[in-house]
Amino acid sequence: MLTKIPNNDMGLILIGHGSKLPHNRENLEKIANMLRNRGKFKIVEIAFMVRDTPTVNEAVDIVTEKGISKIVLIPAFLAPGIHTTEDIPSLIGMKEKEPNLKAKGIELVYGEPIGSDERIAEILEEKALKALGQEVKKDVEVMDAYSVSAAGKIVDQSMMLIRQAIGDDLAKLSKDKISIVERVVHTTADPEFAKLLVISDDAVKAGVEAIKAGAKVVTDVKMVKAGINEARLKKFGSQIYTYMNDERTIILAKEEGLTRSASAMRLAIKDNLDGAIVLVGNAPTAVFELTNQINAGKVKPALIVAVPVGFVGATESKEAVEKLPIPYVITRGRRGGSTIAVSIFNALLTLAEGKLYG
Repeated sequence: MLTKIPNNDMGLILIGHGSKLPHNRENLEKIANMLRNRGKFKIVEIAFMVRDTPTVNEAVDIVTEKGISKIVLIPAFLAPGIHTTEDIPSLIGMKEKEPNLKAKGIELVYGEPIGSDERIAEILEEKALKALGQEVKKDVEVMDAYSVSAAGKIVDQSMMLIRQAIGDDLAKLSKDKISIVERVVHTTADPEFAKLLVISDDAVKAGVEAIKAGAKVVTDVKMVKAGINEARLKKFGSQIYTYMNDERTIILAKEEGLTRSASAMRLAIKDNLDGAIVLVGNAPTAVFELTNQINAGKVKPALIVAVPVGFVGATESKEAVEKLPIPYVITRGRRGGSTIAVSIFNALLTLAEGKLYG
Protein backbone atom coordinates (compact mmCIF):
# COMPACT_ATOMS: atom_id res chain seq x y z
CA MET A 1 0.00 0.00 0.00
CA LEU A 2 1.37 3.43 -0.99
CA THR A 3 1.77 6.00 1.75
CA LYS A 4 0.14 9.33 0.92
CA ILE A 5 2.35 12.35 1.45
CA PRO A 6 1.24 15.96 0.98
CA ASN A 7 2.25 17.22 -2.50
CA ASN A 8 4.16 20.14 -1.03
CA ASP A 9 6.47 17.75 0.83
CA MET A 10 7.76 15.68 -2.10
CA GLY A 11 10.61 16.29 -4.52
CA LEU A 12 11.33 14.26 -7.66
CA ILE A 13 14.67 13.95 -9.48
CA LEU A 14 14.82 12.37 -12.94
CA ILE A 15 18.27 10.97 -13.67
CA GLY A 16 19.57 10.78 -17.24
CA HIS A 17 22.86 9.45 -18.56
CA GLY A 18 24.11 12.75 -20.01
CA SER A 19 25.49 13.57 -23.45
CA LYS A 20 27.53 16.17 -25.33
CA LEU A 21 24.51 16.61 -27.62
CA PRO A 22 21.75 18.96 -26.42
CA HIS A 23 18.85 16.63 -27.28
CA ASN A 24 19.46 14.40 -24.27
CA ARG A 25 18.98 17.28 -21.88
CA GLU A 26 16.10 18.81 -23.83
CA ASN A 27 14.06 15.59 -23.82
CA LEU A 28 14.57 15.01 -20.10
CA GLU A 29 13.67 18.64 -19.32
CA LYS A 30 10.48 18.35 -21.38
CA ILE A 31 9.43 15.27 -19.42
CA ALA A 32 10.27 17.06 -16.16
CA ASN A 33 8.14 20.01 -17.23
CA MET A 34 5.21 17.70 -17.96
CA LEU A 35 5.55 16.28 -14.47
CA ARG A 36 5.73 19.77 -12.95
CA ASN A 37 2.48 20.64 -14.68
CA ARG A 38 0.84 17.52 -13.24
CA GLY A 39 1.45 18.96 -9.78
CA LYS A 40 2.14 15.74 -7.85
CA PHE A 41 5.50 16.98 -6.60
CA LYS A 42 6.51 20.30 -5.07
CA ILE A 43 9.66 20.31 -7.18
CA VAL A 44 10.87 18.26 -10.15
CA GLU A 45 14.55 18.46 -11.10
CA ILE A 46 16.74 16.68 -13.63
CA ALA A 47 20.24 15.31 -13.09
CA PHE A 48 22.89 13.52 -15.12
CA MET A 49 25.48 10.82 -14.54
CA VAL A 50 28.10 12.29 -16.90
CA ARG A 51 28.81 15.16 -19.36
CA ASP A 52 26.08 17.47 -18.12
CA THR A 53 24.84 19.27 -15.04
CA PRO A 54 23.48 19.26 -12.49
CA THR A 55 25.08 16.09 -11.24
CA VAL A 56 22.97 13.75 -9.16
CA ASN A 57 24.50 15.05 -5.93
CA GLU A 58 24.00 18.66 -7.00
CA ALA A 59 20.35 17.98 -7.80
CA VAL A 60 19.84 16.38 -4.39
CA ASP A 61 21.36 19.47 -2.75
CA ILE A 62 19.09 21.76 -4.80
CA VAL A 63 15.95 19.84 -3.83
CA THR A 64 17.03 19.62 -0.19
CA GLU A 65 16.93 23.41 0.06
CA LYS A 66 13.30 23.59 -1.11
CA GLY A 67 11.63 22.56 2.15
CA ILE A 68 10.62 19.00 1.30
CA SER A 69 10.51 15.87 3.46
CA LYS A 70 11.02 13.18 0.83
CA ILE A 71 13.22 13.04 -2.29
CA VAL A 72 12.43 10.40 -4.92
CA LEU A 73 15.13 9.64 -7.49
CA ILE A 74 14.04 7.86 -10.67
CA PRO A 75 16.54 6.72 -13.33
CA ALA A 76 15.17 7.66 -16.78
CA PHE A 77 16.49 4.42 -18.28
CA LEU A 78 14.47 1.79 -20.09
CA ALA A 79 15.77 -1.25 -18.23
CA PRO A 80 17.80 -2.17 -15.12
CA GLY A 81 21.54 -2.45 -15.62
CA ILE A 82 24.89 -1.51 -14.11
CA HIS A 83 24.05 2.19 -14.36
CA THR A 84 20.80 1.88 -12.43
CA THR A 85 21.84 -0.78 -9.92
CA GLU A 86 25.44 0.27 -9.19
CA ASP A 87 26.63 3.50 -10.81
CA ILE A 88 23.78 5.83 -9.83
CA PRO A 89 23.49 4.62 -6.21
CA SER A 90 27.25 5.11 -5.98
CA LEU A 91 26.99 8.64 -7.39
CA ILE A 92 24.26 9.49 -4.91
CA GLY A 93 26.38 8.10 -2.11
CA MET A 94 23.31 6.48 -0.56
CA LYS A 95 25.14 5.17 2.49
CA GLU A 96 26.83 8.49 3.23
CA LYS A 97 24.07 10.89 2.19
CA GLU A 98 21.04 9.11 3.65
CA PRO A 99 22.01 9.49 7.34
CA ASN A 100 22.79 13.20 6.88
CA LEU A 101 19.47 13.85 5.19
CA LYS A 102 17.59 11.74 7.71
CA ALA A 103 19.03 13.90 10.48
CA LYS A 104 17.40 16.87 8.72
CA GLY A 105 14.07 15.05 8.50
CA ILE A 106 14.46 14.27 4.79
CA GLU A 107 13.94 10.78 3.40
CA LEU A 108 15.82 9.70 0.27
CA VAL A 109 14.11 7.11 -1.95
CA TYR A 110 15.59 5.49 -5.05
CA GLY A 111 13.11 4.08 -7.57
CA GLU A 112 13.20 1.71 -10.52
CA PRO A 113 13.86 2.52 -14.22
CA ILE A 114 10.98 2.63 -16.72
CA GLY A 115 10.90 -1.09 -17.46
CA SER A 116 8.38 -2.90 -19.64
CA ASP A 117 5.02 -1.18 -19.64
CA GLU A 118 1.98 -1.28 -21.92
CA ARG A 119 2.22 2.51 -22.32
CA ILE A 120 5.75 2.11 -23.72
CA ALA A 121 4.44 -0.55 -26.12
CA GLU A 122 1.77 1.89 -27.35
CA ILE A 123 4.40 4.57 -28.01
CA LEU A 124 6.65 2.15 -29.92
CA GLU A 125 3.68 0.90 -31.94
CA GLU A 126 2.79 4.49 -32.84
CA LYS A 127 6.38 5.25 -33.92
CA ALA A 128 6.45 2.08 -36.08
CA LEU A 129 3.15 2.91 -37.78
CA LYS A 130 4.31 6.47 -38.49
CA ALA A 131 7.55 5.13 -39.99
CA LEU A 132 5.42 2.98 -42.32
CA GLY A 133 3.42 6.03 -43.31
CA GLN A 134 0.25 4.71 -41.72
CA GLU A 135 -2.28 6.90 -39.96
CA VAL A 136 -2.24 6.66 -36.18
CA LYS A 137 -5.73 6.98 -34.78
CA LYS A 138 -6.13 8.48 -31.34
CA ASP A 139 -8.81 7.49 -28.88
CA VAL A 140 -11.37 10.21 -29.63
CA GLU A 141 -13.04 9.77 -26.27
CA VAL A 142 -10.00 11.30 -24.60
CA MET A 143 -10.61 14.62 -26.31
CA ASP A 144 -14.39 14.83 -26.12
CA ALA A 145 -16.24 17.91 -24.94
CA TYR A 146 -16.44 16.63 -21.40
CA SER A 147 -12.66 16.26 -21.06
CA VAL A 148 -12.08 19.73 -22.56
CA SER A 149 -14.58 21.17 -20.11
CA ALA A 150 -12.94 19.26 -17.25
CA ALA A 151 -9.52 20.64 -18.24
CA GLY A 152 -10.92 24.16 -18.09
CA LYS A 153 -12.35 23.49 -14.64
CA ILE A 154 -8.97 22.19 -13.45
CA VAL A 155 -7.26 25.40 -14.62
CA ASP A 156 -9.94 27.51 -12.93
CA GLN A 157 -9.55 25.56 -9.70
CA SER A 158 -5.76 25.85 -9.90
CA MET A 159 -5.97 29.61 -10.32
CA MET A 160 -8.37 29.86 -7.39
CA LEU A 161 -5.95 27.95 -5.16
CA ILE A 162 -3.01 30.04 -6.40
CA ARG A 163 -4.82 33.29 -5.64
CA GLN A 164 -5.69 32.05 -2.18
CA ALA A 165 -2.06 31.08 -1.53
CA ILE A 166 -0.45 34.31 -2.80
CA GLY A 167 -3.29 36.79 -2.39
CA ASP A 168 -1.26 39.11 -0.14
CA ASP A 169 1.57 39.24 -2.71
CA LEU A 170 -0.80 39.84 -5.63
CA ALA A 171 -2.51 42.69 -3.78
CA LYS A 172 0.74 44.68 -4.04
CA LEU A 173 0.96 44.34 -7.83
CA SER A 174 -0.59 46.05 -10.83
CA LYS A 175 -2.97 43.97 -12.95
CA ASP A 176 -0.47 43.34 -15.75
CA LYS A 177 2.19 42.06 -13.34
CA ILE A 178 -0.34 39.74 -11.67
CA SER A 179 -0.66 37.80 -14.93
CA ILE A 180 3.10 37.14 -14.97
CA VAL A 181 3.28 36.05 -11.33
CA GLU A 182 0.25 33.77 -11.58
CA ARG A 183 1.67 32.11 -14.68
CA VAL A 184 5.01 31.38 -13.02
CA VAL A 185 3.41 30.04 -9.83
CA HIS A 186 1.07 27.89 -11.90
CA THR A 187 3.98 26.49 -13.92
CA THR A 188 6.16 25.72 -10.91
CA ALA A 189 3.42 24.87 -8.39
CA ASP A 190 5.56 26.92 -6.01
CA PRO A 191 3.96 30.00 -4.37
CA GLU A 192 7.40 31.15 -3.22
CA PHE A 193 8.01 32.57 -6.70
CA ALA A 194 5.44 35.28 -5.97
CA LYS A 195 8.06 36.71 -3.60
CA LEU A 196 11.10 35.95 -5.76
CA LEU A 197 9.89 37.57 -8.97
CA VAL A 198 10.93 41.18 -9.56
CA ILE A 199 9.21 42.96 -12.44
CA SER A 200 10.32 46.49 -13.30
CA ASP A 201 7.52 49.05 -13.61
CA ASP A 202 7.72 49.24 -17.40
CA ALA A 203 8.58 45.60 -18.10
CA VAL A 204 5.16 44.25 -19.04
CA LYS A 205 4.32 47.19 -21.27
CA ALA A 206 7.74 47.01 -22.96
CA GLY A 207 7.45 43.26 -23.53
CA VAL A 208 3.91 43.37 -24.91
CA GLU A 209 4.71 46.30 -27.22
CA ALA A 210 7.86 44.57 -28.47
CA ILE A 211 5.94 41.39 -29.28
CA LYS A 212 3.23 43.36 -31.08
CA ALA A 213 5.92 45.14 -33.08
CA GLY A 214 7.39 41.81 -34.23
CA ALA A 215 10.57 42.11 -32.19
CA LYS A 216 13.31 39.52 -32.40
CA VAL A 217 13.36 37.09 -29.44
CA VAL A 218 16.71 35.61 -28.39
CA THR A 219 17.11 32.78 -25.87
CA ASP A 220 20.23 31.50 -24.16
CA VAL A 221 19.41 27.81 -24.67
CA LYS A 222 17.21 25.67 -26.91
CA MET A 223 15.15 24.58 -23.92
CA VAL A 224 13.71 28.08 -23.60
CA LYS A 225 13.07 28.28 -27.34
CA ALA A 226 11.33 24.89 -27.29
CA GLY A 227 8.82 26.06 -24.68
CA ILE A 228 7.50 28.95 -26.79
CA ASN A 229 4.72 28.48 -29.33
CA GLU A 230 6.39 29.87 -32.44
CA ALA A 231 3.16 29.73 -34.45
CA ARG A 232 1.54 32.17 -32.04
CA LEU A 233 4.58 34.41 -32.12
CA LYS A 234 4.84 34.43 -35.92
CA LYS A 235 1.38 36.00 -36.11
CA PHE A 236 3.13 39.15 -34.90
CA GLY A 237 5.95 38.73 -37.43
CA SER A 238 8.43 37.77 -34.73
CA GLN A 239 11.09 35.03 -34.74
CA ILE A 240 13.08 33.24 -32.03
CA TYR A 241 16.84 32.75 -32.21
CA THR A 242 19.28 30.69 -30.15
CA TYR A 243 23.01 30.95 -30.78
CA MET A 244 24.32 28.29 -28.39
CA ASN A 245 25.01 25.68 -31.09
CA ASP A 246 26.03 28.13 -33.81
CA GLU A 247 29.49 27.25 -35.19
CA ARG A 248 30.47 30.91 -34.88
CA THR A 249 29.73 30.71 -31.14
CA ILE A 250 32.11 27.79 -30.65
CA ILE A 251 34.88 29.51 -32.62
CA LEU A 252 34.42 32.80 -30.76
CA ALA A 253 34.48 31.06 -27.38
CA LYS A 254 37.86 29.48 -28.19
CA GLU A 255 39.35 32.65 -29.63
CA GLU A 256 38.23 34.96 -26.82
CA GLY A 257 38.42 32.52 -23.89
CA LEU A 258 34.71 32.95 -23.17
CA THR A 259 32.16 30.47 -21.92
CA ARG A 260 29.96 29.20 -24.70
CA SER A 261 26.97 31.03 -23.22
CA ALA A 262 28.80 34.36 -23.10
CA SER A 263 30.08 33.78 -26.63
CA ALA A 264 26.54 33.06 -27.85
CA MET A 265 25.27 36.28 -26.28
CA ARG A 266 28.11 38.31 -27.80
CA LEU A 267 27.28 36.87 -31.21
CA ALA A 268 23.58 37.67 -30.72
CA ILE A 269 24.51 41.25 -29.87
CA LYS A 270 26.69 41.46 -32.98
CA ASP A 271 23.68 40.36 -35.05
CA ASN A 272 21.71 43.23 -33.44
CA LEU A 273 19.66 42.97 -30.26
CA ASP A 274 18.37 46.54 -30.27
CA GLY A 275 14.64 46.42 -29.55
CA ALA A 276 14.74 42.66 -28.99
CA ILE A 277 13.49 40.55 -26.10
CA VAL A 278 16.25 38.53 -24.41
CA LEU A 279 15.34 35.41 -22.42
CA VAL A 280 17.98 33.78 -20.20
CA GLY A 281 16.94 30.76 -18.17
CA ASN A 282 20.22 28.98 -17.59
CA ALA A 283 23.48 30.85 -18.01
CA PRO A 284 24.68 33.61 -15.67
CA THR A 285 27.66 34.28 -17.96
CA ALA A 286 25.24 35.15 -20.78
CA VAL A 287 23.62 37.71 -18.47
CA PHE A 288 26.98 39.20 -17.46
CA GLU A 289 27.97 39.53 -21.13
CA LEU A 290 24.69 41.27 -21.93
CA THR A 291 24.91 43.69 -18.99
CA ASN A 292 28.51 44.56 -19.84
CA GLN A 293 27.62 45.33 -23.44
CA ILE A 294 24.60 47.42 -22.38
CA ASN A 295 26.74 49.40 -19.94
CA ALA A 296 29.24 49.96 -22.77
CA GLY A 297 26.44 51.43 -24.89
CA LYS A 298 26.71 48.71 -27.55
CA VAL A 299 23.15 47.36 -27.35
CA LYS A 300 19.70 48.31 -26.08
CA PRO A 301 17.14 45.49 -25.95
CA ALA A 302 13.45 46.21 -25.31
CA LEU A 303 13.20 43.74 -22.41
CA ILE A 304 15.44 41.39 -20.46
CA VAL A 305 14.03 38.29 -18.79
CA ALA A 306 16.95 37.02 -16.69
CA VAL A 307 16.22 34.03 -14.48
CA PRO A 308 19.36 31.86 -14.58
CA VAL A 309 19.54 29.14 -11.96
CA GLY A 310 22.59 27.98 -10.02
CA PHE A 311 25.03 28.43 -7.18
CA VAL A 312 27.72 30.36 -9.05
CA GLY A 313 26.94 33.75 -10.53
CA ALA A 314 23.17 33.39 -10.82
CA THR A 315 22.34 35.78 -7.97
CA GLU A 316 24.97 38.33 -8.95
CA SER A 317 24.04 38.33 -12.65
CA LYS A 318 20.42 39.14 -11.84
CA GLU A 319 21.46 41.88 -9.46
CA ALA A 320 23.47 43.39 -12.35
CA VAL A 321 20.35 43.42 -14.54
CA GLU A 322 18.42 45.22 -11.81
CA LYS A 323 20.83 48.17 -12.10
CA LEU A 324 20.31 48.61 -15.84
CA PRO A 325 18.17 51.33 -17.46
CA ILE A 326 16.35 48.55 -19.37
CA PRO A 327 12.96 46.99 -18.52
CA TYR A 328 13.48 43.60 -16.87
CA VAL A 329 11.96 40.59 -15.15
CA ILE A 330 14.22 38.64 -12.79
CA THR A 331 14.06 36.21 -9.90
CA ARG A 332 16.03 36.99 -6.77
CA GLY A 333 18.65 34.56 -5.53
CA ARG A 334 19.75 31.26 -6.99
CA ARG A 335 16.38 30.00 -8.17
CA GLY A 336 15.09 30.25 -11.71
CA GLY A 337 15.47 28.10 -14.81
CA SER A 338 14.31 27.65 -18.38
CA THR A 339 10.72 26.87 -17.45
CA ILE A 340 10.51 30.16 -15.52
CA ALA A 341 11.77 32.13 -18.54
CA VAL A 342 9.27 30.34 -20.76
CA SER A 343 6.33 30.95 -18.45
CA ILE A 344 7.16 34.68 -18.18
CA PHE A 345 7.38 35.07 -21.92
CA ASN A 346 4.24 33.04 -22.59
CA ALA A 347 2.35 35.25 -20.15
CA LEU A 348 3.55 38.31 -22.10
CA LEU A 349 2.53 36.62 -25.36
CA THR A 350 -0.95 35.96 -23.96
CA LEU A 351 -1.25 39.62 -22.95
CA ALA A 352 -0.11 40.70 -26.41
CA GLU A 353 -2.92 38.60 -27.84
CA GLY A 354 -5.34 40.58 -25.73
CA LYS A 355 -6.07 37.79 -23.29
CA LEU A 356 -5.67 37.36 -19.55
CA TYR A 357 -4.22 34.22 -18.05
CA GLY A 358 -6.51 32.14 -15.83
